[in-house]
Amino acid sequence: MRGRPSTSTPPQTRDPSTRRGSDVLSCRMANCRRDPESEPESVFPHEVGLFTDSYSEKSRFCFCGHVLNITQNFGSRLGVAAGVWDSALSLCNYFESHNVDFRGKKVIELGAGTGIVGILAALQGGDVTITDLPVALEQIKGNVQANVPAGGRAQVCALSWGIDQHVFPGDYDIVLGADIVYMEPTFPLLLGTLQHLCGHHGTIYLASKMREEHGTENFFQHLLPQHFQLELAQRDEDKNVNIYRARHREPRPA
Repeated sequence: MRGRPSTSTPPQTRDPSTRRGSDVLSCRMANCRRDPESEPESVFPHEVGLFTDSYSEKSRFCFCGHVLNITQNFGSRLGVAAGVWDSALSLCNYFESHNVDFRGKKVIELGAGTGIVGILAALQGGDVTITDLPVALEQIKGNVQANVPAGGRAQVCALSWGIDQHVFPGDYDIVLGADIVYMEPTFPLLLGTLQHLCGHHGTIYLASKMREEHGTENFFQHLLPQHFQLELAQRDEDKNVNIYRARHREPRPA
């Protein structure tokens, strides 16, 4: 859970030791996990004992001609922020298939977790700020160092939605988020953060697993359109992942 009040309560059960196999974005990655939607539906209780089996895992992904080596540190400290989720991979795949141009753009990623989305944006020429809660920054920094060449434009910063977004400028060209919409109490905080960060002519890309039980559809169908012009850019039926593109609404003529 990235940029949110808690990183210990995931939206559904996920066993980090299991594998997804060849159905994840074809051959996009050489090492990956089973789709959590294929496992029994449940919600983790708050007891951190469920995360005591701590370990690190390195995975390799290839997007836009770049090989990304991503370390995931599973355990009680990071909880759901540890892993690479389907939505992040779908967003990276979208950037590749649609030739999204990051060159010279001022970019910020919210709730980065492993940082894979922001890292790809930086490798594609963006001036990127990758953010999450303080507990996740060490993992992100390690992945940035492993993938972004010296001199590359990728900085890592703490950002808690609704608390310190005003420390950041309000003129980003591109705002990114992958699987950050599944805790209804955080929705107003996220909306306010998006409103502040996205420049007047900026674009927001949000990829999300559409979990009805967590209010995800309500966020995209009712809450976000109140403040932004929203369109469904891509739908993956197999993974139940939507990618939305949003922009500030044009002011109405006087």
